[in-house]
Amino acid sequence: MARGRIPAEKKEADVARKIMLILMSVALMALLAGCNGGDKRETPATAADQAGSPSAETAAAAVPTGWTGEITETMDSGGYTYIQLDTGTEKIWAAATQTKVAVGQRVSVPQGMLMQDFQSTTLNRTFPEIYFVSGFYPEGQMPIAQMAKPSGGMGGMTGSASPNDGAMGGGGAAHNTVPDAEVSGVEKVSGGYDIAEIYAQKAGLDGKTVKVRGRVIKFTPRVMGTNWIHIQDGSGHGETADLTVTSSVEVQAGDLVVISGAVAVDKDFGAGYKYSVIVENATVTKE
Repeated sequence: MARGRIPAEKKEADVARKIMLILMSVALMALLAGCNGGDKRETPATAADQAGSPSAETAAAAVPTGWTGEITETMDSGGYTYIQLDTGTEKIWAAATQTKVAVGQRVSVPQGMLMQDFQSTTLNRTFPEIYFVSGFYPEGQMPIAQMAKPSGGMGGMTGSASPNDGAMGGGGAAHNTVPDAEVSGVEKVSGGYDIAEIYAQKAGLDGKTVKVRGRVIKFTPRVMGTNWIHIQDGSGHGETADLTVTSSVEVQAGDLVVISGAVAVDKDFGAGYKYSVIVENATVTKE
């Protein structure tokens, strides 16, 4: 069976997503440590190593509180928004999951992971310095947890990760959105559904077990006690292109899989994890 096309920017996007997950974990752990009086700290270099950054990129210290300023340049690419922020004393570049912002808008940007000589293949440019952050916030409305300094106890990427609740662009909904990879060559599984049909018939499928074949576009392990798999088959478009699946099985981006699990509609896990359709506790067969 022909393999579907995986976007050229996959490597870049994977690096960025790993960094985002680390930042989310840092913010959550920092808040918990603050409540318990903890004072352990982890060096930013270790966090960068966990992100699996390419050798051309080196990590530096995370900023302690973040910045506030005016957006002087912005662009969207590969599911992320890049902004240049003028604080009045300096100009910095920052990136977060795709967010609706505009030039001239004043925003607050939380602490982030500094990447040096970061090469964006989708934008065909190299950023001498850019901060990957958990979100962009209206000026003065950045949550306290996002302003906290990193604390110890991250333990890699196995802990809970929390989207940037309250961030601009839908209260964290952007974190659940995977861009349409324009997958092709994926045939509908016998006796099952394609992804477009699941979205179209979601009301009648709520609580029922479905079977669907798809190409793995994104895989995030061990978040909230489960693995998160995003699959696409080319049948849907825009918001219906991608189907989120939870499972104990580990896969890799690019795998062709058949999943079988229970459909849940309008599922809200809290902390910004909201899905109009999700397939839970699925069995996964790699083909």
